[in-house]
Amino acid sequence: MLHLRIICPAEHTDRVLADARSHPGTAHLVVVRGGALDPAGDLVEFDVAREAADDVLAAIGSSELAAVGAVTITEAGTTLSQRAERAEEAAPGDGDDAVVWDELIARTGEECRLNATFLTFLSIACVLAAVGVVTDSPVTIVGAMVVGPEFGPLAAIAVGLVSRRWLLVRRASVALAVGFPAAMVVTAVAALLGEWTGLIDRLSLPAVSQVAFVYQVGWSSLIVSLLAGAAGMLSLTSAKSAVLVGVFISVTTVPAAGYAVVAATLGDWAQCFGSVAQLVVNLVGIVVSAAAVLVLRRRRAGLADRVPTREMR
Repeated sequence: MLHLRIICPAEHTDRVLADARSHPGTAHLVVVRGGALDPAGDLVEFDVAREAADDVLAAIGSSELAAVGAVTITEAGTTLSQRAERAEEAAPGDGDDAVVWDELIARTGEECRLNATFLTFLSIACVLAAVGVVTDSPVTIVGAMVVGPEFGPLAAIAVGLVSRRWLLVRRASVALAVGFPAAMVVTAVAALLGEWTGLIDRLSLPAVSQVAFVYQVGWSSLIVSLLAGAAGMLSLTSAKSAVLVGVFISVTTVPAAGYAVVAATLGDWAQCFGSVAQLVVNLVGIVVSAAAVLVLRRRRAGLADRVPTREMR
């Protein structure tokens, strides 16, 4: 179940309570009159079955409440309550199949911001990928895949396109458009230092290696990226975050960026362009399939007219 904590002006409280009580998927309703100081108002808390959360949030007017107060959505954790069990049984559908749009938009919005942490992780991942290329080490390449934070902005673009939140799309696009070039510049500096110190062979990259798959773009690359994007979005919408580790390992976005930089510094343009093509194919494939999953899940749940379209603040 999910736990909702709502701070709202007193004039909204009775309506929120009535809407929350009217849905069979809610439980453990608590109200503290005058309990909120900033912003001033009442504090309302209750648990809701995940599959009922979107209906309840729409009913209480979460967007309106967010403008005048606050709505906090958290996991309820282990709840020992027969009332909670009855609420989950009464709510239509299954919790793992439910998409809580407000939660999804907020989560992807937080993970797509261009900041020092994002740039640092992306740069470290690209440098790791470059090391994996130079040492012909698939294990290091896999490490770079796991460290890379790029799936957050890619998921945000998909969510923004489906929910028509263009600010979210722009923010995520800027993070990728600035982040990858910046990380590649850092990787290029590291590669040039490696060549200057003799750690990297100046002649060329081997034509046959264990990491050649990074620049060998083809239909398999597109298929893998489509499957990874679908699995990643299913993981985000069903709260099964462990699946994301497999998604990170399956796509070659960061390794392709690192490989392209190393190949460029060595003048191996065929492998450089192949890596860039691999990067583009993976980025586009992930966004397309992730957006397709959201569209299908929205239609299945009958939420086409209830997806929040309010622009992000």
